[in-house]
Amino acid sequence: MPWLTSASDGARIRLRVLPRASRTEIGGVHGDTLRVRLQAPPVEGKANRALLRFLAGQLGLRTRDLVLESGAKGRDKTVFVKGGNEAELRQRLEGRVRD
Repeated sequence: MPWLTSASDGARIRLRVLPRASRTEIGGVHGDTLRVRLQAPPVEGKANRALLRFLAGQLGLRTRDLVLESGAKGRDKTVFVKGGNEAELRQRLEGRVRD
């Protein structure tokens, strides 16, 4: 399964999140997930909120256009992007990979 898939009303991004990193950035594609490093700690939902804000900024969207569908308490997460076009989202995210 690829890290980015189309849905009927948007797209889904499969992520592997690494909290408490030295900086927040997209770390690259790792298997079937997009790796994201976050400075935020995984405490009381801080990393989840930071992830949604970061992705929204990278995609040029509003935070409310992204929904954390699964993985709220783990490192493997799925984010749903409302109204997202798979090809456009892939281009925006792959252009920001810093691995």
